[in-house]
Amino acid sequence: MTTYESKIVAISKSAVDVFRVLSDFRNFSPMAKDRLEDWQATEDSCSFKYKGMGPLGIRIIERDEFKTIKFTGVEKSPMEFFMWIQLKEVAPYDTRMKITVKAELNMMMRMMVGNKLKEGIDTLADGIAAAFNAV
Repeated sequence: MTTYESKIVAISKSAVDVFRVLSDFRNFSPMAKDRLEDWQATEDSCSFKYKGMGPLGIRIIERDEFKTIKFTGVEKSPMEFFMWIQLKEVAPYDTRMKITVKAELNMMMRMMVGNKLKEGIDTLADGIAAAFNAV
């Protein structure tokens, strides 16, 4: 598996607040419905269609309270992957976050999507930080 890591972003909220939002897919519903088709979510899993792709699904496989949330794809995912969000509160209302993805990609896929995957998780990290910092 190939590992991709986002840059570390700063969030002006406590790790408890960030964890509580990110560890429940239902909290993503208002945002996701505008960007994804057929969005469905429970606390532990979500499924959706992204333009140009078939159905995708993600589920939470582990929670380490206020520190880590681990995810994986469901059966219909086009590739095997694991993703985790790491949180570290460095001061009150100052939490750092990093996203790590491990994906099973053959050499050709790595060449085609490797950089885009890295950019994508950086964009995701920036988006999460911006959403929390705007409130």
